[in-house]
Amino acid sequence: MKEQSRRQFIKTCLYLVISGCSFSFISLCAGCKKEEKPTYLFDILDHEKKGPLIVEETAKIDPDFEPGYLRLHRSGELKKRGEELWNMMKSCNLCPRECGINRLNGDEGFCQASSQLEISAYHPHFGEERPLVGKGGSGTIFLTNCGLRCVFCINWEISQEGRGEPRGIEDMAEMMLNLQKMGCHNINFVTPTHYSPHIVLAVDRAAAKGLRLPLVYNTCGWERLEILKKLHGIIDIYLPDFKYWDGKMAAKYSSGSETYPEITKAAILEMHRQVGVAKPASDGLIYRGLMIRHLVMPNGVSGTRKVIEWIAKNLPKDTYLNIMSQYRPMYKAFEYPEISRRITRQEYHEALRWAKEAGLTNLDIQGYPRVLSH
Repeated sequence: MKEQSRRQFIKTCLYLVISGCSFSFISLCAGCKKEEKPTYLFDILDHEKKGPLIVEETAKIDPDFEPGYLRLHRSGELKKRGEELWNMMKSCNLCPRECGINRLNGDEGFCQASSQLEISAYHPHFGEERPLVGKGGSGTIFLTNCGLRCVFCINWEISQEGRGEPRGIEDMAEMMLNLQKMGCHNINFVTPTHYSPHIVLAVDRAAAKGLRLPLVYNTCGWERLEILKKLHGIIDIYLPDFKYWDGKMAAKYSSGSETYPEITKAAILEMHRQVGVAKPASDGLIYRGLMIRHLVMPNGVSGTRKVIEWIAKNLPKDTYLNIMSQYRPMYKAFEYPEISRRITRQEYHEALRWAKEAGLTNLDIQGYPRVLSH
């Protein structure tokens, strides 16, 4: 297969997966023939094994942009914070569950992670928000396991069944540098909370070797303020979910996380304090700021109207809000009749109406050709 065709094939498969292809998202179907063995993304894109299939000369970003972590790296502060986070795994309290497990001894927390870093895949991702994707894609690293453990998780094979490979800090640093070489516009850590020590230490090593892309902290939103404050000046773009307004809903569908609404509201305010409003630069890319995601769920489970009203009241009206329409029942969702269907057109249109009535002016509206703003 010619190089250009191989590139297009990878992009096409990724888009198919995003739109609902039945194949697992961490595998690529070989011509969509069931009898052929699937090839995993971490095999396809691992430079140490085979070399990348998608290669650009270098990341296309604003040459004047300098991420904050470079200053922290030069002063030694970045490594220091990584070591502080690492030591917190002795009695782990990295996430709001604060389960107190000694992960450094090899024990696994509620998230099912020990101190051994596990990564399921890394690659240029073209299904994220457009100001993150640009032309080269968002350089996404999918981290294995999760502390929230939602019953409807679309990536349940990774988040709850632990699909991934053991990796080292140096491996992760090399992944970042490889993604930069591929032409990605940022480094996007998916489900980062339980591996925040590994991320900071890996960024420190990658910075020493020339990493200069903005960092995206792609999180469920349920984050401890103490941890976020240690990330201040390291993370350029916060990309949190705001999943639920009602703690009872969070407890029911996300493994007893009744504190989700209050903790997430405080976390989002801290994220905004650190990085401010996300606004595209002249090249259309976002380099810094808060980008909130809210997944509209059937039968009002996510409390969309209240979430929107809180954002409008407590954050600037031009806060970036992605109102997500792609909910579909996955994993254990069919055990709960109220979330066992996709949302209706009316449910999504109501969410848009509430956002506009609340005065929000920077809405990423799915199904429309571009971000709508006033």
